Amino acid sequence: MKYLNDRTFILRFIIAIILFAHSIPGIIDGSIRAFGTAYLDQAGFAPLGLIIAWSIKLSHILCAVLLLANRYVKFASVVTVFILIAGIFMVHLKDGWYVVGGGRNGIEFNLLMIVVLCYIMMEDVRGKNIVHKKII
Repeated sequence: MKYLNDRTFILRFIIAIILFAHSIPGIIDGSIRAFGTAYLDQAGFAPLGLIIAWSIKLSHILCAVLLLANRYVKFASVVTVFILIAGIFMVHLKDGWYVVGGGRNGIEFNLLMIVVLCYIMMEDVRGKNIVHKKII
């Protein structure tokens, strides 16, 4: 029998797809090196820029898998929210609100992902505190 307890699957699925899409291409095409050395090192993280870049990209992949598996959801969400907040302050805030349209590279997309991840975390906690109904 299945349990009616997975109200966040669609949100977890789309966040996982976004995390995969944001990490795997950079690993495959090698642009992760530029992110680490040309950006993070120059932003004051030298000589750890490349290590941090790899940590971010690998955490995206790990967190995407965890969200899809519906395991360690709070851990995956907190790690991703931390990275998104850092991205807002380091990269996106200077460009304003809009990602496209009224501007470019703004904070709206990161903020939406943060809110969705917070909702997923709240539902995960709530789901562990309620009795699940069986579907016949």
